[in-house]
Amino acid sequence: MTSALEVGLYVFILATFLGIEVIRRVSPLLHTPLMSLTNAISAIAVVGSILVAGSEQSTLSTVLGTIAVAASSINIVGGYLITYRMLRMFKKSAKGSRS
Repeated sequence: MTSALEVGLYVFILATFLGIEVIRRVSPLLHTPLMSLTNAISAIAVVGSILVAGSEQSTLSTVLGTIAVAASSINIVGGYLITYRMLRMFKKSAKGSRS
């Protein structure tokens, strides 16, 4: 029988390779929608990490859950900042327009 750690590691490795292949094939025009999708996934990760940090099963799980909350939160904020910056690039400038 395989342990839960081995199964988790197997799923993590497969997800990593799949994620790399999917992101590698994304065209630049789809960057902003993809960034929004990853922000949503990070929001799900924050909820999961809050559950792990608050479960108080062991000190290690609490510490790792807290680190995961911080990392996911930083990822979400950075993703929104990058998305906002990308969307500003597509706005028409107010220079030369008459009102």
